[in-house]
Amino acid sequence: MIGLKNHKEIDWQKLFASRKELILSDSFATSAISTENQQERIAKAKKSYAYFVKTYFPRLASAPSADFHVKAANEILNNKRLRAVYEWARGLAKSTNMSLMIPLWLFLTHNEKMCMVLVSKSEEMADRLLAELQGELLTNELLIQDYAERMQVVSCSSGELITADGSFFYSCGRGQSPRGVKHKGLRPNYIVIDDIDDDELCRNDARVSLLTDWVNEALMGTMQVGRGRFILVGNRISNKSVLAKLAENKTYKHVKVNILDRHGKPSWIEAQTLEEITELRQAQGERSFQKEYMNNPITEGAIFKADQIQYTKPLPWRQYRRLICYTDPSFKNSSNNDYKATILVGKTKEGYLHVLKAFVAQEKVSTMYEWLYNIRDYAEGNAVYFYMESNFIQSMHLEEFRKHGEGKGDLIALRGDSRKKPDKFARIEALEPLFSQGIIFFNEKEKDTKGMQTLIEQLLLFQRGSKIHDDAPDALEGAIYLLQRKDASTSNLTQATPMKHKRMY
Repeated sequence: MIGLKNHKEIDWQKLFASRKELILSDSFATSAISTENQQERIAKAKKSYAYFVKTYFPRLASAPSADFHVKAANEILNNKRLRAVYEWARGLAKSTNMSLMIPLWLFLTHNEKMCMVLVSKSEEMADRLLAELQGELLTNELLIQDYAERMQVVSCSSGELITADGSFFYSCGRGQSPRGVKHKGLRPNYIVIDDIDDDELCRNDARVSLLTDWVNEALMGTMQVGRGRFILVGNRISNKSVLAKLAENKTYKHVKVNILDRHGKPSWIEAQTLEEITELRQAQGERSFQKEYMNNPITEGAIFKADQIQYTKPLPWRQYRRLICYTDPSFKNSSNNDYKATILVGKTKEGYLHVLKAFVAQEKVSTMYEWLYNIRDYAEGNAVYFYMESNFIQSMHLEEFRKHGEGKGDLIALRGDSRKKPDKFARIEALEPLFSQGIIFFNEKEKDTKGMQTLIEQLLLFQRGSKIHDDAPDALEGAIYLLQRKDASTSNLTQATPMKHKRMY
């Protein structure tokens, strides 16, 4: 075995004392749990990971285990040579399951002799994670009652723990030498790499490559010819990260779980509500939410740059050559998943494009219809040409909108845009020269509205392959395309002279 770490005793005592206080804060006590059903409890815990978690970790299991927790635990149990990347979003109890409860489930209920190495982005963080496991083994009364023999600890220090059966638990930071980690001939057989990536690391491709080599070579090399489980768990904060590189390795099992599933429902429905997640999404901002909770890191400004977003005061209505309101609809009557976008754009006599009003939201169809009436009122009776994308199913909106207007006793002439559109990415990307040449301006008076903010956010996050919503940029492209086509005499917007236009900040 390697020697015990030379850490300051006070550091270890603080970590342990904090964990002990949490564990002993539970209202339950072993005296309150009948020993008559002890064997039944032990047998059930061996069979069911969810039961094991709920029974022995009530302070941690504030909600029942999710299906993906149980599935991962059984995968790890049944494959002693597992190579896996569990790409789980923040808030899905990655560390609690992979670095604490699953190892203890294997060790206590399945009597596995463990040589576990826990790796995190720093030695301090790894020690803190291991301190949680140490605390359970030393102070969890119910575990001690039911698994007394296996719970005997013979040596414990900061970052290391040895039990009576010869199992060894060890922590280390990324990049530290793991060579020689073993105990009485037992080499590591459960290596878990917990949140090894960070933003600073991922900005340096060379460092990411070196660390990936360290994982594949020095760390995996501590195993006996690859015998044992080798697991990386974390969320994808960058597509140039250690997690991303290992996920591309076909020899690894790759499991991705986002905070929302493909139907837009909470993946851990037992613990999180859609309302909570929606509120978090709004507070965090789409780019951060996609990165931290949807495993979808996006580079802001990949196509459209923040310094290209310019504002101006709107002109008097009569000074616009043409006004077009364009709607990119979705047919689903949903306020959860599908964005709908209605954009009003005016073209000046000099050829500039003013984005005057924007409604962009995950709203009901009836609310989307009302946006058009809001646009008409906003334009104060001036002529606005209303268009809506009308390909296939979307064309049904034209008839539904007519019925909506008849019900109000107030019809708006809505035209369908049924052009055969080229690739969406190419269409929207083609707007970039208009931004770089200073042709497009946003209404300064609408700068703080939710619709305008969402439009600009979707523009800045727009890039090929991204899963980010692009409904607002698509509606903007539709309006600009029609403005160019409808006014051929000034459709060549690149001929406008930016110097004649006052820019407001």
